[in-house]
Amino acid sequence: MLSEVRELRGQGRSPKEIARALGVSPAVVAPLVRAVAAEKAAGDAGPGRAELVGCWVSAGWSVGLTIDASRQWPDPAPEGDRAAGMVSVLVARRHGYDNTLVCGYLVDTYCLGAKNAFGPQVMSELELRRWREFFFGDYSAGWTEAPIELAADLVFGGVEYARGLGFEPHQDYARCADHLGPWEGPSAITFGRDGKPFYMSGPDDDHRKVIRTLERTLGDASKFDYFIA
Repeated sequence: MLSEVRELRGQGRSPKEIARALGVSPAVVAPLVRAVAAEKAAGDAGPGRAELVGCWVSAGWSVGLTIDASRQWPDPAPEGDRAAGMVSVLVARRHGYDNTLVCGYLVDTYCLGAKNAFGPQVMSELELRRWREFFFGDYSAGWTEAPIELAADLVFGGVEYARGLGFEPHQDYARCADHLGPWEGPSAITFGRDGKPFYMSGPDDDHRKVIRTLERTLGDASKFDYFIA
């Protein structure tokens, strides 16, 4: 439905006209129209040009990774986090006078790269605070404020690492990538668990396909580790 709203909005249709065309109520169409407006605003602003309101990553993000010591990036809970290897990143930029434009990313830093992406979504600052609580709700250690350079290295670097293993990012990643701003690389992070690809199966994964891809890319099963839940 979002793609249909995008197309009709591009034709200059009003929200009420779009609702009639799709046979749904205006209340259903309204958030989709806002999402289309957010996409356009993000495109008009250019990659990462809007003022940064906040950037957060899940605490424990560095477990199993090797980071260039000169960066001194914070991680208040680097030991024993149960979600080690699965890192969430949330970035908010200014959108108009009193709103923010928000994107979120779920990154498997050990193997698959960007497993999911969210946004861009327009939120008030109150909505952003509530969403942040929800977004990081599965992490026992919560979240930590982070420089945008760390967020970009985690997301872009994770995608680059995964592509080298034969995996493309989630389909929604492309529309969220510019929100992080420009990135030239290489990443200051060495991905993989202790430098070696490690795959832990998720509930929506085709784990057989993932393992076949790793075997095909690396050529030797001893070059990666995996755990099937």
